[in-house]
Amino acid sequence: MLKILTQLWNSKKKIDRKTRIPETALSESPDLDSQLAVNLSQIKERFKGSVDVAYREFSLGFDLNKKAGLIYICGLVSSELTNKTILKPLMFDLLKNEELKNMEPGNLLEKIKSCALPNSGIREAATLQDVITGILSGDTALLLDGFPTALLIETKGWEMMGINEPDTEAVVRGPREGFTETIGVNTAMLRRKIKNEKLRLESLNLGRQTKTLVYIAYIEGIVNEKIVTEVKKRLQRIDIDAILESGYIEQLIEDAPTSIFPTIGNTEKPDILAAKLLEGRVGIFVDGTPFVLTVPYLLIEAFQSAEDYYSRPYYSTLIRIIRYVALFISTLFPALYVALQSFHPEMIPTSLLISMAGAREGVPFPAYIEAFVMGVVFEIMREAGVRMPRPIGQSVSIVGSLVLGEAAVRAGFISNPMVIVVAITAIASFVITPLADAMALMRLFFLFCASTLGLFGLLMGILFINIHVMKLRSFGIPYLYPVAPMNFGELKDVFIRAPLWTRIFRPRLLSQNRVRGSSDKPSPNKNQRNEES
Repeated sequence: MLKILTQLWNSKKKIDRKTRIPETALSESPDLDSQLAVNLSQIKERFKGSVDVAYREFSLGFDLNKKAGLIYICGLVSSELTNKTILKPLMFDLLKNEELKNMEPGNLLEKIKSCALPNSGIREAATLQDVITGILSGDTALLLDGFPTALLIETKGWEMMGINEPDTEAVVRGPREGFTETIGVNTAMLRRKIKNEKLRLESLNLGRQTKTLVYIAYIEGIVNEKIVTEVKKRLQRIDIDAILESGYIEQLIEDAPTSIFPTIGNTEKPDILAAKLLEGRVGIFVDGTPFVLTVPYLLIEAFQSAEDYYSRPYYSTLIRIIRYVALFISTLFPALYVALQSFHPEMIPTSLLISMAGAREGVPFPAYIEAFVMGVVFEIMREAGVRMPRPIGQSVSIVGSLVLGEAAVRAGFISNPMVIVVAITAIASFVITPLADAMALMRLFFLFCASTLGLFGLLMGILFINIHVMKLRSFGIPYLYPVAPMNFGELKDVFIRAPLWTRIFRPRLLSQNRVRGSSDKPSPNKNQRNEES
């Protein structure tokens, strides 16, 4: 049987290699012709049937026999910007330019580019595919009769959402701004946070059909160059029709696609991204989504919040410890209840055991069936609350849970202790949102282990998860770093949040320039203190 499956898999790979279009074939594109009519005909043929593509043929102002053409997509460009910076200068302002009237015809394109167009973004394109890509990206293509080169003029002007506070990363203290769906706005917001000329933004296009614009962001001199090289290598390996959101890229470049734990982070807040880049990480912007990917991603990042660093360290440390406690409650509490109730009742205090037995009187299902059913119902309620319209989603989920819980207890389907266990588990699961998916799956896994072998099965399940997590890597960095491998100097931002003046070094495995700065412990001015005494 194994031999047959192996043969089928090998044959599938051969078919995939045969049907895959070579990259060289995809990149081939004819050069532009020197005749304007031929170029326009080719472009119209490529956009055949597209009513949103606009073609504007006109004559240059100083020579009515000199023809030119504009091609752009309505809705992607600003009509006002096109009229002011392209049509008006070429049709009317050129009449006043004596230098263009007497110049040689072969220098016309260069003179127009340097003297006639008041636009900050102009680049040349020599192939038909480059022109098509520029038009699809929101640029306006200018073609001149007699020249086999086009000018791609930046006239983007589509509608976009305003800058708002992201719902997924709300804070009490800190910046309220979040990324938008426009990649240019997002990079500008990052530049406002990091005013450093060594902040690098490199671009590439991914997706055969969508050609989605992707930026790689990092700080040269801080980031580990091996991580940057690995990120570029993985992105360049992507060969897929469409990249519609950063989640596509996340699933195509992650280290452990079969693991339930995320090895690539994401954020909607510029301040969080800036902090990660300053530690030596790499950011991946994707046009059309407010979520920016960050790599490498370590497990401890799920327990950190931007607000931890904007508040004083004492309360931030308490909240961080609570997050770790919430992780254990969310994943282990139902399984621990089932194990003690079904296999080890002698470990429960007698008075509590009698109370629990009385509450379970008349319930027809064993404890593990109760826990499993209630866990599934909770996931259904949570999904319904997310998908329903926002004004009624929370109300329906809260009322539904109260009504269902009360009705199920009165009908004798479940016991009161199980309702309490599921309610505490549900509340704890919302504390660590980056691991919400992994915690839901771990909860069911631990519940299965506890329902079969009790506490022994639960311990085996915990050991299995620990071994799995210790084997994970994120772009070459151990997933549990700095806990495993242990680095005592960097534990001051893992279980506690040490004062900022003690954190003068960056993570050793992430950055090549480890020194953040040197800050002494804050203290009153000695001279002022002596004067007061």
